[in-house]
Parts: sequence; structure tokens; C-alpha cells
Amino acid sequence: MTPGNKKRKIEHWHVIAACLTIYDVIAVNAAYLIALWLRFDCAYSQIPKEYLDAYFRFAPVYTVFSMLVFRALRLYKSMWRFASYDELLRVLGASVATFAFHTVGITAFLRRMPVSYYLVGAVLQVVLVVAVRFSYRFVLLIRGQRRKEEVQGAVHNVMIIGAGAAGQIILRDIERAKESRAKVRCMIDDNSNKWGRYIESVPVVGGRDDILQNVNRYKIDQIMFAIPTATAEEKRDIMNICKESGCEIKVLPGIYQMVNGEVSFKKMKDVAIEDLLGREPIRVNMEEIFEYIQGKTILVTGGGGSIGSELCRQIAAHAPKSLIIFDIYENNAYEIEQELRAQYPLLNLIVLIGSVRDSRRIEGVFETYHPEIVYHAAAHKHVPLMETSPCEAIKNNVFGTYKKAYAAMKNGCQRFVLISTDKAVNPTNIMGASKRLCEMVIQCMDEISEKDRDELLTPIRMHLDVPRTENCKEKVLKGKKTEFVAVRFGNVLGSNGSVIPLFQKQIAKGGPVTVTHPDIIRYFMTIPEAVSLVLQAGYYARGGEKFVLDMGSPVRIDTLARNLIKLSGYKPDVDIRIEYTGLRPGEKLYEEKLMAEEGLKSTPNHLIHVGQPTPLDVESFLKQLEFLTKACYENREDEIRKMVAKIVPTYHPEGQSDTGEKDAVYEKLMREVAATKEQGK
Repeated sequence: MTPGNKKRKIEHWHVIAACLTIYDVIAVNAAYLIALWLRFDCAYSQIPKEYLDAYFRFAPVYTVFSMLVFRALRLYKSMWRFASYDELLRVLGASVATFAFHTVGITAFLRRMPVSYYLVGAVLQVVLVVAVRFSYRFVLLIRGQRRKEEVQGAVHNVMIIGAGAAGQIILRDIERAKESRAKVRCMIDDNSNKWGRYIESVPVVGGRDDILQNVNRYKIDQIMFAIPTATAEEKRDIMNICKESGCEIKVLPGIYQMVNGEVSFKKMKDVAIEDLLGREPIRVNMEEIFEYIQGKTILVTGGGGSIGSELCRQIAAHAPKSLIIFDIYENNAYEIEQELRAQYPLLNLIVLIGSVRDSRRIEGVFETYHPEIVYHAAAHKHVPLMETSPCEAIKNNVFGTYKKAYAAMKNGCQRFVLISTDKAVNPTNIMGASKRLCEMVIQCMDEISEKDRDELLTPIRMHLDVPRTENCKEKVLKGKKTEFVAVRFGNVLGSNGSVIPLFQKQIAKGGPVTVTHPDIIRYFMTIPEAVSLVLQAGYYARGGEKFVLDMGSPVRIDTLARNLIKLSGYKPDVDIRIEYTGLRPGEKLYEEKLMAEEGLKSTPNHLIHVGQPTPLDVESFLKQLEFLTKACYENREDEIRKMVAKIVPTYHPEGQSDTGEKDAVYEKLMREVAATKEQGK
């Protein structure tokens, strides 16, 4: 059978369209006949013959015109199970057009009818045409709701906090979504004007002080926080109440959801611990950062890591000339590459694989691309693992930093920013000591660059197979100073080494949640916050600074774990057990932001401070590094810690990590923790 002779299939919607057409023919004529009937006291015999004659003579013409208008406005092709405002407007538009035609046509060509005939007839027509179409959707909605309740039942009894626009949208979405197995039982709002009233048949039962009472009353097991405009303090206060309810808690991330029209129960996320930090997100001067980065070639080492990848994201958003991602792990580099290419198709993005320990590879990158700004985030950061591999910590962190810094200075790079850590302050582990050595390398390099004393540089910047005489012939660019700075901060939420993702995985498995020590405390900041401050510190840099980020008050890790368990709808040590495993090798109860002897200076951003550099004999330090290099590459692990301790006087490998004892500094920090907790009540 040829395509031309193929029998055309009649679809289901064709049948529906035909039925609607027949119905509309009856409806548009019945509407005006009923209007005429109503005008004469609902007595057909009382209708004057001239009116009936005019009506019946005009009816065929009006019917044809109406069907043409309805078809032109696609009233027979719409999917009425999804009927919305657009379909309603088209029905109203068709009714207006037919009303105008009927009024003018019957009056001009036949006779003038009673005024009520025109008005009531038009209204009845709209009602009849709209009713049949939207009743179809209503019936399907009711049928679907009943089927969902019968088959699935309500798995969750939900309380929505926030009886505003976002809360209403979440409520409607839950009620209508097929995949939702939840029933909203009540709503909470601090606006007393809403108390005792209903939204979509759901009562608004009170404010935040009534949360726990109504959790018991309505047997709530899931709470949804739907106040995108809430401040950090407001969110913290409400979350502190909710975590005592034993319910699973989900939150709407922020006000941008409302702006973008993305509010739905699918957008609700599990509550994160940053929701309990109780402070507003950190803000920076984006204009300064844009001015600093725009049009420059920027290199990020360790660009695939948690800090490095966020650096790449924020740099890419500020219109650099080129962005170079350098990482030894190809999977990490590939992921951030794909993300940035999708989001910034015009970005000149270069992704390179290599090690910061490979001198020739590093030199090649700088000679080829000539980066103007370097963010050095590549490092081994895991404290316990580095304790068992101290040589690798020194090779990668210290010598990798040295080689990268030298290449930057040799090739006339404008600025070199080292990403450091609070573990470099009075370190008790080799990782922290290695980062302190990195800070000393940066201080040394800045002084050499400032005073053009490159003759002091040691051969550790090159491969060991290069003769020392040949090595020392290389000279850096004269008269082109490279500004070397370091930025120090504490733990970041959600990083590869953060405890928060680990706790969440352990909770999902049913526990136990492992905490090293009940009294261990840390400073926390989100990754985007830390990176934005790093970028602004880079703008402030003039060379030689050691920037220290203010991360607020310290937080007890045990408290973090317990709050996450509560916010997941479980009871600590009842539903999910907390297990204390003991401090790991090199780990101490607390980290410090700054050594006492460093002092502190302010910057235009109150969250960024500058530590005064400690005195450093550059020549002596470089000689010590040369001896340390030889020991590392000979893998003399038994000597490494002793050699590092001589170079870094504040390094005490036999510190608090062995005993878990508390000292005056710890007690001071614990008072800060207690004050923060009291503020949050």
C-alpha cells in the first residue's frame, strides 16, 4: 500500500474534539434560548413570536461563525487535562468575539432583542463552554488524588514552615504531584494574622513557638522549611526548635528559587549543617575582584580539588583572558572542565595534567602560557595519611610550592597566592608543618624577588640529574617583581576531607557516626565563602602578606554530628549511635588561626586580617631546605620529623594529639563555643 493510499488513523483526541464540537453547537444556541426564556419569566409560551423567529433564523449563522472562531483559537486541539490560564484566556476571547457578532448580527439584520438576552446569553455561553473543558481536568485531579491515597497512602505527615507564596506553592505541588507520598497536615507562620486561617484547606496553626506542640498533635514526621527570605539567624533559631522534634527536615535553599520560578517540593533539600551556623553568608566586593581578575591569564594548581575547583568557578565568572587548570588527577580536572565549558562557552579554558613536583613540566607551562596570577591550591591535606608518609608530604607540599614559586618568579608572574591552612599554626602533624614550611617558602621568595637576590636560590627547583653548575646559571627576570602571599583558613564544609559528607553517609547507612573525640572543635566556612575571601585577599596583596580569614567561632564536632542526626529525623544514641574512635595520628583537639607572635592587622574587609611575618634568615632557610630535599628523596622517614622540627620551631610532633589534654587555649575556645550555643537558643 502506497503512502497516499494509507488509511488515516483516527486518534482518541479526534473523537474528543468531535464530541466537544457537538456539545458547543448545542451550548452556544441553548445559552441564548435560555436567556430569552428567563427574560419572560421562565415561560416559553410567553415569549413573543417575533423574538423566537429572530432567534431561530439567526441560530444557523451564529452556529457556523462560533465554530469557526472556536477552531481558529484551537479550542478543539488543546489537551484539557493540562488546561491552564492560557486556555481560559482563549475561551474568553472566543466568547467575546461571538458575543459581539451575535449582538451586531441579530440586531442589524433581524430585530433588536431585550438587553438581558444579550448579556445573560453571553454569560451562559461562557459558563457552559468553560465548565465542560475545565471539569475534565478537575475530575482527573480528584480521581488521581483518590487513587494515590488508596494505592500509596500518605507515607509522610508534613508540616510546612512558612505560609507565604513559597509555602503555598510547595503545598500545591505536594498535593498534585503523583510521585509525592506526603500529606500536608498543618502550616506554621510567625505572622499572627494568618493563625486560624486556611490555605488550600490546610490550617495555619501558629508560630515557631507552636512547632513542637503541633508536631505531636498532627503526628508530623517531616518538616519543610519554605521561607526563602529568612535571615541566617531566623533560620538557625527555627532549625534549633525543629531538630528537637525528631522529624526529618528539608529546606528551600534560598530566595533565588522564588525569583527563578523554581519553587517545588522537588527543589527541597535535606537540611545542611551550614543552616545552623547562624550567620549571614559572607559578602565580598565583587567589583574589586572583577577589576583584579578581568583580562588576565590565571593559573590554578590543584584546580580539580574542592578549593581549586571553586576557585576556577569564581574566576571564570569574572572574565579572565585565560584560565589554566593544572592538576595531577585527570578525573577531577575533566569534571570541572566539562562544567565550565558548559557554563562559559566563550571562556578560554586550558586544562593541563601534571605534577607540581615535576620541574620541567612546570617550567613548560609558565614558558608557554605566561600566567599573570597563580593560585597554588595543590597539596596533600589528609593529616593521618601524611603522618604515615611524611616524605611525600614534604615532596609535594614544600618542594612543589618551591618549584612553582620559582617558575612564577623566573617568568615574571605578577602575583602568587598560596592556599594555606590553620593547621600550620603550632602544628602537631607533618601535614601542618609542611604547610608552615610552604608559608616560609613564600616569605623567602617574596624577599628574594623584592631584593633581586636570586643568587641565593638552591638547586632543589630542578631535577636532581641536572648538574649544580648548570642549574645555578638560570636567572630570573630583573626588575619585574612577583608578589608572593599566603592565605590561611580552617575547615570548609563539603570539601573532600570534611567530616560533614562522611557523617551524612554514615547516617544514610544507619550509623554508627564516628567522632574522634567528644571535645574536638574546629572552625568552619563554606567553600564558596572561603574562595571569595581568598580572591579578595589576592586583590589586597602587595607582597609578603600572610592573610588570615576570620571563620567565626569554633564548633564542637560532636555537636555537628548530633545536629545532623536530629535534622535527619533520628535520635542520637537511640536510632543512630555515636562512636568515639580516639584522636588520629597527628590530630589535636583544636586548631588555631594565628600564632601569637605573628600579630594581626586589619584590611578593608573585616573578615580578612594580615599576620605580621616572623623573622626569617633566607640564606640559612634555603640551606636547610636543601638538606631536607636530600633526606626526602632518599626516603629517610626516621629523620624527616627531626629535620622539620629544626626548621619550624613551632612544630611539636609529640603534642596534644597523644594525650588529648586540654590547655588554656582550648578552654578559651570552648568558652566561645558555649557563648555561640547560648546565642543560638
